[in-house]
Amino acid sequence: MEITATMVKDLREKTGCGMMDCKKALNESNGDLEKAVDFLRKKGLADAQKKQARTANEGIIGTYIHAGGKIGVLVEVNCETDFVAKTDEFNDLAKDIAMHVAAQSPLYVKRDEVPDEALQREKEIFADQARQSGKPEKIIEKIVDGKIDKFYGDICLLEQAFVKDPSITINELISRKIASLGENISVRRFARFQVGK
Repeated sequence: MEITATMVKDLREKTGCGMMDCKKALNESNGDLEKAVDFLRKKGLADAQKKQARTANEGIIGTYIHAGGKIGVLVEVNCETDFVAKTDEFNDLAKDIAMHVAAQSPLYVKRDEVPDEALQREKEIFADQARQSGKPEKIIEKIVDGKIDKFYGDICLLEQAFVKDPSITINELISRKIASLGENISVRRFARFQVGK
């Protein structure tokens, strides 16, 4: 099938990807727009994983003040260049993450920030709960592992379901932006303030 300039333009508008990437995706999918979108998403997420190893020392402090001024959040979101840090898409990402922190109250950015003592305490509690409910000893470790994953999902920002789209995690949201913007992006830290707490 012949790939026309209109087809490339349509795919580019739909995905925000470069012209050559869109043309290649359309060739790979025999002109099927939906398959081309899937191709670009897969390629973008694969490229995003490679980019996550690169250093991100630029960025911005995103802010969010909840209606009524009772909750406020500051979040440092980093990227590789000042150019990307100034884009609307990057700034919108930082605002979305700050709003998410206000709504979901994570305690840590990622798993390796959770103190060992807190993790061990949760494991002991989960194991005791499983024993008290009569579960066999041989499956308690699997039960505990599953509950620990859920525990991380409750307290770690990157593993929480994004409040504006619960079908993806914050980490998946960031991976999509890495694919879209072409640079590594990371959340370094955040602070959540709530009146009276």
